[in-house]
Amino acid sequence: MLLEPHDLELFFKLHTALKSFVNKRLRVIPFKFVTHDEFISLPGELQVKVRDALTANLDLIQAFTAENPAHLSDEELDIVRSWRHMVAGEFFVFRELKKYTVFLSKTSPTIAYGVLALSQPFEDLIGRSPPVLTQAVLLPFKGRIIHDGLLCSYPHISFGPGIRRWLNEEFREAKARQGDITSLPMPNLLLPLKVPKPKLIQKLPTKEERDASLALVIALLDKFCKEHLTEEYAELCRGMAEKLGRKRPWPFHSGNPNAWACGIIRAIGAINLLHDKHQRPHVPAADIDHYFGISPSSSATKLAEIRQLLKIKTLDPYWTLLSGMGDMWMDILTELSVDSTEEEKKAINKRLLPFNPLDN
Repeated sequence: MLLEPHDLELFFKLHTALKSFVNKRLRVIPFKFVTHDEFISLPGELQVKVRDALTANLDLIQAFTAENPAHLSDEELDIVRSWRHMVAGEFFVFRELKKYTVFLSKTSPTIAYGVLALSQPFEDLIGRSPPVLTQAVLLPFKGRIIHDGLLCSYPHISFGPGIRRWLNEEFREAKARQGDITSLPMPNLLLPLKVPKPKLIQKLPTKEERDASLALVIALLDKFCKEHLTEEYAELCRGMAEKLGRKRPWPFHSGNPNAWACGIIRAIGAINLLHDKHQRPHVPAADIDHYFGISPSSSATKLAEIRQLLKIKTLDPYWTLLSGMGDMWMDILTELSVDSTEEEKKAINKRLLPFNPLDN
């Protein structure tokens, strides 16, 4: 879905005025521009340079609205002020829906944003059908989310069926946690601030209590892996439980041991594409939740907590099965051209690939 023509004209007017102000204030490039046509006539790298200067200096939004050099109305200034909630980073342009296009954040936990295109459909901008990895800046605009018009994609990196199934799983989990985000800031940031309740002083668990809780979680993991997975999976799961057990404050002090075990299996499974029916072993996420008696929403919450505690990256090689590591990353490399060494290096440097499985 595209932005309406009158809104598109308004966006270009406001955004160009702000970028012009940033360029004058910071002297980013030696070229002056006032209109959108003048800005887009600049070389692409210069446009990105000005855009990056804005995202790195969001305090200039307040300076712009205070000085109002473009003589904007109060309503227009409110739109510009809302851009302090912009979200910049790498996203997977994932799926085209009737009302918007879904952008999946590359950060963990994954967030699904519903984004409107400006004057061209996203497929025209990125050059092929989703999914495509891109750098983008998402902006609030009249209760919706748009992008700033500059998409820096990686056209030579394609994703095979395994990665596509993993993205589908991440999308389902994001929808279970918070649905599609169609306005900025995210809804939970709009809740009124509450006076924090005084924290009750809790007795810290003794070493014996910590050891007993950790042993219980590991026993649950071992039982599941013995019945449904492999010893290699069990070793990774035990390692994750032990690493969590070394965190302070101690995470197992609160929560159901079954929920922790379920979250650990889900975390390891997501990285190793356990949900992919073409993998062996294969266990759907819903079956893992059912086995441990945990609801899908509680399971997704615990999974997000574990990823945050351990700073787990997308397809993190640290938690990847050694037996399947080469096959997993082959989904990406097989669709690269034979003479794509430079593209592979870029992908490795971007942490899309932990290594080149074709190297011996």
